[in-house]
Amino acid sequence: MADLSQEEWEEQLENDGNAFILDVRTPEEVEEGYIPNATNIDIHLGQGFIDEIEKLDKSKSYYVYCRSGARSGQACAIMNSLGFEKAYNLEGGFMNWEGEVAE
Repeated sequence: MADLSQEEWEEQLENDGNAFILDVRTPEEVEEGYIPNATNIDIHLGQGFIDEIEKLDKSKSYYVYCRSGARSGQACAIMNSLGFEKAYNLEGGFMNWEGEVAE
């Protein structure tokens, strides 16, 4: 897992042809806005979160975010323990996001 600044995260994401954006916030938080093309899997689902993560393609690069960067850090650690080698945490999370936002 790597913690990336917003600038690093965005730049790496733009140049990664194998990228998957993962939003681990609650559905209520997602309603307030999200990063375009993100897939939402709520980390608060517990085993349900792990079940959904295990369905994902391990060969992809995962750019993970939450509101502040804490839950997405946990999600990256879980993903690493499940065999995902490329999970990147957005430091500061969506709260500090200055890029494009979808609503």
